[in-house]
Amino acid sequence: MAKFVYVYTGGAMAETPEAQQESMNAWTAWFAGLDGAVVDIGNPFGEASTVTSAGSTPGAASGLGGYSIIEADSLDAAAAKAAGCPVIGSGGSVEIYDALPM
Repeated sequence: MAKFVYVYTGGAMAETPEAQQESMNAWTAWFAGLDGAVVDIGNPFGEASTVTSAGSTPGAASGLGGYSIIEADSLDAAAAKAAGCPVIGSGGSVEIYDALPM
């Protein structure tokens, strides 16, 4: 099995405590439905900074929201597992990267 990194982009933030709990329940249920494929549940991203040869500036243009690491037989299988991700239902997307062994 290969490892794949899910990078979450966009999506709406839950505004009320009730909506936040509902969102957490959706994420928990989705992770549970991945049938043991989750290697690292990951974390959401907070503050960001961009570093270039000109120096460091606050913020990042990519809009990335967090990550998870899963195992799957192929990129297509990893994409199929991502289809039910809660971020998609709130207008976001999941980018999937093959984590190449070193």
